[in-house]
Amino acid sequence: QVQLVESGGGLVQPGGSLRLSCAASGIIFSINAMAWYRQAPGKQRELVASITRDSTTYYKESVKGRFTISRDNAKKTVYLQMNSLKPEDTAVYYCTNAGLNWGQGTQVTVSS
Repeated sequence: QVQLVESGGGLVQPGGSLRLSCAASGIIFSINAMAWYRQAPGKQRELVASITRDSTTYYKESVKGRFTISRDNAKKTVYLQMNSLKPEDTAVYYCTNAGLNWGQGTQVTVSS
């Protein structure tokens, strides 16, 4: 079956960095567009970044220049490098293959 497993979340101070990973199994990873969403308490889930099969990327305006999405097809893994983190980035981060399947999420907390 399809599994998407996120890791790399945690508690970080404002201005810090984290790298999220999402390991996929049960899918032909190389042909799937992948994306990272996040959901903060009391808010709707929102798209943060996406990457197509040919590595074309999209970013939510508020994370442009701070976050970088990338993929390693050999490892069937998609990454989200998050720099200059802000308290408003606090959320549970989920990866998905274009909305077909979802991981369990990883908590990112930005606080001093």
